[in-house]
Amino acid sequence: MRKVAIQGGLGAYHGIAAENFFGEEVEIVPCVTFRDIFSTIKKDPNTIGIMAIENTIAGSLLGNYELLKDNKLPIAGEFKQRIAHCLAAFPGQTIHEIKEVQSHPIALMQCTEFLDTLPGVKIVEHEDTALAAKDVAEKQMKATAAICSERAAEIYGLNILARGIETNKHNFTRFLIFGNKWIVDEIQKDEVLNKSSIVFTLPHTEGSLSKVLSVLSFYGISLTKIQSLPIIGREWEYQFYIDVKFTGIERYHQSLDAIRPLISELKLLGEYPEGRQSEQ
Repeated sequence: MRKVAIQGGLGAYHGIAAENFFGEEVEIVPCVTFRDIFSTIKKDPNTIGIMAIENTIAGSLLGNYELLKDNKLPIAGEFKQRIAHCLAAFPGQTIHEIKEVQSHPIALMQCTEFLDTLPGVKIVEHEDTALAAKDVAEKQMKATAAICSERAAEIYGLNILARGIETNKHNFTRFLIFGNKWIVDEIQKDEVLNKSSIVFTLPHTEGSLSKVLSVLSFYGISLTKIQSLPIIGREWEYQFYIDVKFTGIERYHQSLDAIRPLISELKLLGEYPEGRQSEQ
């Protein structure tokens, strides 16, 4: 059984994505923060990490890019998980008795339209969707509900008062799976690698980024994402995180050699197969 470290509690979307990615039972290791995932892997090198990197509504999780770069654990794959929220409460409560709703700030934001139908209800931010459900259950919090996954409601024995309460039904989070190299090699065995995540810095000169993108285009490399982050202590200089797709890995490696003279501090975060998307 694979051991997978996640941010959040049992029933969190990270754990659901891990189960869907591996298609088998996994042992979930809950962590309080994303940084704790990397600490867990250092303590137990056979542990795999999974971490959200972007959401179709909330956008990119910028700090997680930095964690990947700084900890130097290669990406093994990706998975795009459909995020479907429910409103869950301690058994015996009805939706009309709810006076307070707790959840992660992003989950609350994703359910704004539903929450607007509950006038007078207090909205309280929580560190995690699943842990909000756990608190409601363990503390037997009457008149309080959590926005969480149906899986979390099931794990903690809560009653589901409403399903599918997210405003946008095309709500997906992209998760990256990573670990030590020998584990990544095992996960990717017999897989076709056609995607890559890279980070690099550029000189502060006119047209520097467009030159890099032109070279990648010449080699037939498809840019699927670009994210810039300022470099702390170096005013007006930026590092760029890009995701690219390619059809031939040799041609892709040639493109990296071609852009090296144009950039500095190039780091390869991982080469991996393009991820599947969950149906629900």
